Amino acid sequence: MSTSEIDRQWTTRLRRRSFGKMPPEKMLPDTQPSYVSSWIYVFGVTTISALIVVIATGCVLAIFGPEWWHVSNIGHFVNSLHLWSVEIFFFAMVVHLWGKYFMAAWRGGRAMTWITGMVLFLASVVTALTGYVSQTNFDSQWISTQAKDAINSTGGGAFFNLTNPGQMLMWHIVLMPLILVALVGVHVVMVRIKGVVPPFEDDRVVQVAPAVAAAPVAPGAEQ
Repeated sequence: MSTSEIDRQWTTRLRRRSFGKMPPEKMLPDTQPSYVSSWIYVFGVTTISALIVVIATGCVLAIFGPEWWHVSNIGHFVNSLHLWSVEIFFFAMVVHLWGKYFMAAWRGGRAMTWITGMVLFLASVVTALTGYVSQTNFDSQWISTQAKDAINSTGGGAFFNLTNPGQMLMWHIVLMPLILVALVGVHVVMVRIKGVVPPFEDDRVVQVAPAVAAAPVAPGAEQ
């Protein structure tokens, strides 16, 4: 096979475009700017760490089922881990969003990074709602019957039925986790490509005024 034929292959073009857009030194950097050591940059990583715990404990709950997490002591413990990791996930995400909002994190061509973060937050709310109505207890019954009226008022009840536990469970453990993981991957890749947004003081361009030439001094005026 000739070199020109290899260059025309879609795998060759995809590989070259991928390495051009996402070079390894950006995807897995050895160093970070000094301002990343600030506490405000911690909450993004905390959100991802909490999401990992949420997914891990959710997998354990899915394996053993509702009866196990209702009657077993270990099930209660894993269910509590799942709940509190969700609490940490949302707390860290909200602080991360507000922190980046006040830092104007869309600067420097990072608008899509900001947009994917906001979509992630909205998708997380839907995931949490479907989780609450899938608990198979009185809390989930009350939440589903109260929230269905709000969904029906928007016309969404025709395809999103909060009183259908089977549908809500599949949304919670299959559909929404796939969407969240995909969005997190896109968000992290965008952060790697564009870099972490710097503070305002590090993003300013300092303009030095040109020196003004001194006026000529008349002979004999020097003291």
